[in-house]
Amino acid sequence: MENNFMFEIITPEKVIFSENINMVTIPSYEGDMTVLKNHISIISFLRPGMINVFKNEESSETFFVQDGTVEFFNNNMVVLSTSVENIKNLSKDFINNLDKKSRDQLLETNITDHDRYILNHQIETLKEINI
Repeated sequence: MENNFMFEIITPEKVIFSENINMVTIPSYEGDMTVLKNHISIISFLRPGMINVFKNEESSETFFVQDGTVEFFNNNMVVLSTSVENIKNLSKDFINNLDKKSRDQLLETNITDHDRYILNHQIETLKEINI
């Protein structure tokens, strides 16, 4: 417990996760970041990817996030997102539909480089989810 810090994932509708944890890895635009207790303060935007939460050495949870922000300050981390789900709650249909939608958007002619970056990360992350 001495190496733990408070971690929360919050959507506009509800608190998805709120516990003391040992470590978390988040998908930021700067790259995947792993945070432990006493990390320097950060504020960052999230890109599509996996949030890996390690409660302790034996227990972990994984969440799929499409976007959001993260703040770590005074050993408290908060992820704010409108699009985050525990991978245990994802269905094959959801993954297939989101993959198809993302691939279709990549074919559009007026897509920006930023949108292309986001969609490619989303497609790659969806490939990693085994259901």
